[in-house]
Amino acid sequence: MREDFLHYVWQHQYFDKADLRTAAGEEIQVLRPGQRNADAGPDFLNARLRLGEVEWNGAVEIHLRASDWARHNHQTDLKYDQVILHVVGSHDADVARTNGSLIPALALQPRLLPELLARYQALVEAPAAAPLPCAPLLNLVPEITKTMMTERALLERMEGKADVIAALHQHLGQDWEATAYHALMAAFGFQKNSEPLARLAKAVPLAVLRRHRHDQRQLEALLFGQAGFLADNEETISDDYIQDLKREYDFLSHKYSLGPTAMRVHEWNYLRLRPANFPPVRLGQLVGLLHARPALFDALLTADSTTALTEFFQAPTPQYWRTHFRPGRAGKVPALGKASIALLITNVVVPLRVAYARHVGQPALVESSLALLSELPAEHNQYTDVYEALGFTHRTAADSQGLLALHKGYCAPRRCLHCAIGSRLVQQPRVAR
Repeated sequence: MREDFLHYVWQHQYFDKADLRTAAGEEIQVLRPGQRNADAGPDFLNARLRLGEVEWNGAVEIHLRASDWARHNHQTDLKYDQVILHVVGSHDADVARTNGSLIPALALQPRLLPELLARYQALVEAPAAAPLPCAPLLNLVPEITKTMMTERALLERMEGKADVIAALHQHLGQDWEATAYHALMAAFGFQKNSEPLARLAKAVPLAVLRRHRHDQRQLEALLFGQAGFLADNEETISDDYIQDLKREYDFLSHKYSLGPTAMRVHEWNYLRLRPANFPPVRLGQLVGLLHARPALFDALLTADSTTALTEFFQAPTPQYWRTHFRPGRAGKVPALGKASIALLITNVVVPLRVAYARHVGQPALVESSLALLSELPAEHNQYTDVYEALGFTHRTAADSQGLLALHKGYCAPRRCLHCAIGSRLVQQPRVAR
C-alpha cells in the first residue's frame, strides 16, 4: 500500500466509520475532511472535526506509519503545528507539535474496506510490462469517463508547456517576439538537437538578427557561423558558397563580438538521424523562416487555422540548403514536411498562444488555440498505439497529446487514484457501459 491510497481514502471517506475513535480512544466525527494541499505543509487544509465534545478546524497530515512524522522532521516544522489529526495506516508512535502538545491519531488500516484495497492493489501492482495498469478492466469504464480523462490530461499537458513558455518569457524580459524566436529555435531541433539549437538562439541574439533580417545571406552567415558549420574541412574548403558565407561571418562576428559564444560542430547530434533531419538542414529552414517572416510572434498569434500556420512554416529555404545535407555535401533535401509542421504547431504555437492568453487574460484565445490541435492529424508512436489498441479515441493531435499526457502523468507512474479511470475502477468494479 502506498501513501497516496490513504490520501484517496481520507479525501473520499472510504473507510469504516463505526465507533470512530483516535488511538487514545477519543470519539471522532469528521465534519469536513479538508482540501488537498498542493504546496509545502500538511496534506489537507481547512478540515473540520469534532474530537470528543470539542470542534476543531485545522489541517490533517497523512502517513503510512505514525513514525514517519519524525522521519520527515515535522516535529521541528512550524507549518505542522496546525495539524489537528494525524491519519495513519498504522499507529506505531505518538507525535507532537513543536510545543510538545500531542496530536490525536486515527489508524485507518483496520478500517479499510478489503475490496477497495484489493482493487487498488490490482491496479498499482500490475506488471511493469502491462500496457496500462487498468487494461484488463477498461471494458468496465464508460466511454465518457475515458474521454473526459483524456481531455483533462490534454489540458494539463498544454498548461505545462505554456508554463515553460511563460518562464522563458519572464527570463527574456517579457519580450514576446524574443520568446517566439527562442521557442521556435529549440523546437526545430526535434528532440535530438533541441538543446543545441536553444544554445544557438542565445549565441545569436535576436537584436542582431533583426538588423540583418532583410539579407538572407547575412542571416545564413550569422547562424551557420555561430553554429560552427562554416569551419574549414576537406568538404568545405573548395565550396565557394560556404567560403563566401565564412568571409561574411568573420566580418559580422568581429562587428558584434560573437566569437566567445560560437559553438563547435561536435556539439551537434547526427546519430540515428535521417539526412532530412540533419542540423544544417533544419538550420537552413530556419534561415528561410526568419528571412520571410520577420514578425514571428504576431504571425503565430493571429493565424486563425492550421492551414495559415502551415503556410507560415513553408517559407522558402535558401537554394543551397535545398541541395545540401551538410556544408559541402550535396544531396536533394525535402522541404519541411507536414508531420514536422504539425509538431511545431503542437509544441510551440499552441503553448505560446496559451501562455500569452493567460498573460493578458483572454480565455477565448486559450480555447481557439487548443482547437487547432483538433485540426491536425493524430500522431502515432509506441505510446499512442497502445491506447488506440485498447479502444481509446485517437483521431486528432488533440487525442494524441491527451494520450501522451495520460501515459506520462498517470499510467507510467501508476497514479491510478489521481486518474478518473482508475478512481472509478477502485470505487465501482462493475460499471455498466
